[in-house]
Amino acid sequence: MRLSIIIIVGLVLVSLLVGCGSMPDLVRPDAGSSVSTAFDQRKSDVQVEGVGVVTRILSDDNEGSRHQRFIVRVADGQTVLIQHNIDLAPRVVNLEVGDTVNFFGEYVWNEQGGLIHWTHHDPAGQHVAGWVKHNDRTYQ
Repeated sequence: MRLSIIIIVGLVLVSLLVGCGSMPDLVRPDAGSSVSTAFDQRKSDVQVEGVGVVTRILSDDNEGSRHQRFIVRVADGQTVLIQHNIDLAPRVVNLEVGDTVNFFGEYVWNEQGGLIHWTHHDPAGQHVAGWVKHNDRTYQ
């Protein structure tokens, strides 16, 4: 009886998560370069995971929530803007051009290569938690 209740509750939770419109799709990194796939398909609001080399560090965006901004180039040459919310997550420290970063966040398509945001936890628990990894430290 107890096992049946656990199974039913589990199925209900899975169906709620599947039907939740606020959860973005997931582009898996094992399907090729997830950033490049999302860019080529002009997809937005998809979770992507990747690794890239910092090619440019931009000034912080201080309008509304503050964001640390930098551009990375992934393995196949695609570039993408990382917008890391520093009101919700720690700033990526000692970041320099040429550094390698790993990232997991929500991709938004644009003609310049796209941007990735939601590289942090969601205090409300409504969105998939993202992160940036640099020098063996995870920022989220």
